[in-house]
Amino acid sequence: MDFSSLIQTIAVYALPVVFAITLHEAAHGYAARLLGDNTAYMMGRVSFNPMRHIDPLGTIAIPLLLYFMTGGAFMFGYAKPVPVAFRNLRNPRWGSLWVALAGPACNFVQALLWALIGVALAYFSVDEPFFSRMAAGGVGVNLVLGVLNLFPLPPLDGGRVLVALLPPRQAIGLARLEPWGFAIVMVLVISGLLTKIWLRPLVSLGYDALTAILAPFASFLN
Repeated sequence: MDFSSLIQTIAVYALPVVFAITLHEAAHGYAARLLGDNTAYMMGRVSFNPMRHIDPLGTIAIPLLLYFMTGGAFMFGYAKPVPVAFRNLRNPRWGSLWVALAGPACNFVQALLWALIGVALAYFSVDEPFFSRMAAGGVGVNLVLGVLNLFPLPPLDGGRVLVALLPPRQAIGLARLEPWGFAIVMVLVISGLLTKIWLRPLVSLGYDALTAILAPFASFLN
């Protein structure tokens, strides 16, 4: 990839990646506040301002590095984690489930919004590849991030959801995997298993869902 193409790719993906990762964290804090824990709010983290959540390494450097190392096949990143005191939630067990789901849900909403932008660009005949690529990138980045975080292994959001759903003994056993969860996920990513059995089929399902949701809207515009 030549230097100009590299700069253009960074420009295209920078905004979708920053918003996908930082608003994911903001959603956790917002859900926690609604459910009884003000920790993130008191620390100024219940905010949709990305600057409050950006981690230079996890939000910018790592996603771009993984993107170029895998030829765009995989992207992962993180923002500064939003602090949540689960014991403060009105119902710690079920509250933790909804707090965990808030992040991926925010990503799927963002994917829908980027898709709507893509439809609007086509409708208004905006023939600018940069904006079209950004809209498509926003859809892809948010679907991948949302699906990846739903993988049922702590400390990912899906793992926290599963811990809340399991009986106490099984939940405690799964929670004990949290210190090694990230390493396990990375091994599954490098081996290609996570992409094959989880990311690819569920991201494809996400695209199908977006197509179905947007079909009436696209038909109306046509």
